[in-house]
Amino acid sequence: MERLGVEVVAFDVNETLFSLERLRPAFTEVGLDPGLVPLWFARVLRDGFALTAVGEFAAFADVAAETLRGLDPSGIDDAAVATVLGAFGELEPHPDAEPALVLLRNAGVRVVTLTNGSAELVGRLLVRAGLGRYVERSLSVDSVRRWKPAPQVYLYAAEATGVAPGQVALVAAHAWDCDGARRAGLRTGWVARSERRRPQFFLAPDVEGDELPDVAARLLDAPSEPL
Repeated sequence: MERLGVEVVAFDVNETLFSLERLRPAFTEVGLDPGLVPLWFARVLRDGFALTAVGEFAAFADVAAETLRGLDPSGIDDAAVATVLGAFGELEPHPDAEPALVLLRNAGVRVVTLTNGSAELVGRLLVRAGLGRYVERSLSVDSVRRWKPAPQVYLYAAEATGVAPGQVALVAAHAWDCDGARRAGLRTGWVARSERRRPQFFLAPDVEGDELPDVAARLLDAPSEPL
């Protein structure tokens, strides 16, 4: 039976490889309810998506800052914004991230990251966490000025790695991200981490699992099917 033939795996970063838990104490430090972190992050994504939908673009840090200011009617000052955004540089990887990366390296599969954030920040995160040796390149939507799930982002990942879209697999904890990659012609793996149920209006991923090593192993073993 023919296999997927994945040559490159592109990992989403926030909530997929790295946890956002470090943002909670940063919220507390600036006087915000730490329970608002998921709502804030969802609004950041919403506003980035909206800009892409109307043909405009703003960098992740700019969208995150403006959305953060909107959480408190009395206003969030620049120092508070800097504190919260600075916490992104201190995110910790999920425990299952390194085992998945090791599995793929041992199988001879190339690994990159693909983020709506900054490639430079992701590169520093990977080095800080000791994961940089597994990742050949950090890719960002900044290069195409569109946020995921715009198809241009996923096609850029294929172009940047020099392989056909069908030889790239996007691994993400977000069903919308997998759906966008699938529609652009990539293979996909969904990890049921931040979303415990995958919405049925999105295209099904090629594989799914509760942890990243499960997803990585299934990508390596999954039979090929027409897109």
